[in-house]
Amino acid sequence: MSDKKVSRLRRARRARSKIRELRAVRLCIHRTPRHMYAQLIAAEGDRVLASASTLDKELRSAASGNIDAAVSVGKLIADRAKAAGVTKVAFDRSGFRFHGRVKALADAAREGGLEF
Repeated sequence: MSDKKVSRLRRARRARSKIRELRAVRLCIHRTPRHMYAQLIAAEGDRVLASASTLDKELRSAASGNIDAAVSVGKLIADRAKAAGVTKVAFDRSGFRFHGRVKALADAAREGGLEF
């Protein structure tokens, strides 16, 4: 693996261990050059409560690798979280820097009603 990926995974492991201590529902995101993915994972870490991505039928027709797509994924995951009865989450950015598409997704999820 490249040093860049190893460093990102190390940062992710550190953050996830802290979230595990807090016993909080985790909003986990993943970013690729083409798509954005978001999942709500239960506090125990054993099941996915809700998920959204740019591959969903509602979002597939639009552009998928830009900030606008990240905003739409953030709004969609917030709606699905409300439907699942979740309002308070811990944001797991998976070691990615908090800027650009990651920040846009987080801001849209906050506007949609999630607290973190």
